Amino acid sequence: MLQKWAENYQLLVDNMGRLIDLSGYRNDYLSQKIGLKSANFSVKKQKGTWSVDEVIKLLSIIENPEIENYMDDLRMKRSVKGKFITADAFEKRMGWK
Repeated sequence: MLQKWAENYQLLVDNMGRLIDLSGYRNDYLSQKIGLKSANFSVKKQKGTWSVDEVIKLLSIIENPEIENYMDDLRMKRSVKGKFITADAFEKRMGWK
């Protein structure tokens, strides 16, 4: 269970730049709100080197249904990746072919 939380947090951090873009907020506004210089904010956005505190602050500002849907979609894609087989392979596994 804890591993899933860590994986979800990593997914969040890895996609924070995209989430910021989806939010519609300007970088300079967000950097000011969380107490970072604009240049530092831009580097963190590009490299994904956010602290836990920065992630929490950013999410408290940018959270909206579009961002939640985007993250739900990413989590779903990650959870089903590699879990599907072709119909032909399924039939062979079932001994039908």
